Amino acid sequence: MKQIRIVLAGPRGRMGQEALKLIQETDHFELAAAVDRIHDGKYISDIEGLPSLKAPIYTDIEKCFQEVEADVLVDLTTPEIGRFHTKKALEYGMRAVVGTTGFSEEDLQELRQAAEEKGIGCIIAPNFAIGAILMMKFSQMAAKYFSDVEIIELHHDQKLDAPSGTGLKTAELIAQVRETKQQGHPEETELLPGARGANYDGIHLHSVRLPGLIAHQEVLFGGFGQSLTIRHDSYNRASFMSGVKLAVDTVMAVDTLIYGLENIIE
Repeated sequence: MKQIRIVLAGPRGRMGQEALKLIQETDHFELAAAVDRIHDGKYISDIEGLPSLKAPIYTDIEKCFQEVEADVLVDLTTPEIGRFHTKKALEYGMRAVVGTTGFSEEDLQELRQAAEEKGIGCIIAPNFAIGAILMMKFSQMAAKYFSDVEIIELHHDQKLDAPSGTGLKTAELIAQVRETKQQGHPEETELLPGARGANYDGIHLHSVRLPGLIAHQEVLFGGFGQSLTIRHDSYNRASFMSGVKLAVDTVMAVDTLIYGLENIIE
């Protein structure tokens, strides 16, 4: 396969460290450079705990794009930084695979237009775990037959956004096939504000944040005399790497923005 040169943003984060292992272990991937908020001018191999990869580290992403020849930016940082990095990558004609959430519909439209003007691909994925993508697709299938549904997403207590991108994306997919319905008793009252969770098109979303968790989600359906629960669990961040690899390979062959891995999994 054609060698794919990658710029990785966020190499010291937990997801970033797993991505470094993926790049190191994939024959047709090559780390061209990394973008970090510190360690400018050093190499990945200079940083304790990181693989022995002779790739330079930049704190200025524009300088990185100006000096390094690469094919794909892989961004596994934070929502605010991820949005900035993605815009810059497309400005410089570099494809992007982004694993941060928090993109608004306006953001996605702007990035889609930029990608199509350049004729290059961009993939933004709220979740890179293949099992989580299947959980979302199965939930959308089930929603055609069960109109009463609630979502419980559970993550570690350092997660910045709530609900999670996966929880919100699941609700969006279900809403595409389900008529709008306000669930619960029409006169129900929250004795504590927020007790029924967030509300998306009548679907209630509940966010749990606890130490010890990684990424988990239950989609609960209820019907007359029966219930259905679809659940996915990620026990470590290595579970996301198969999706990262799929996205990097796929982004080389598309010329628009794709939001969600469910759109590239048949």
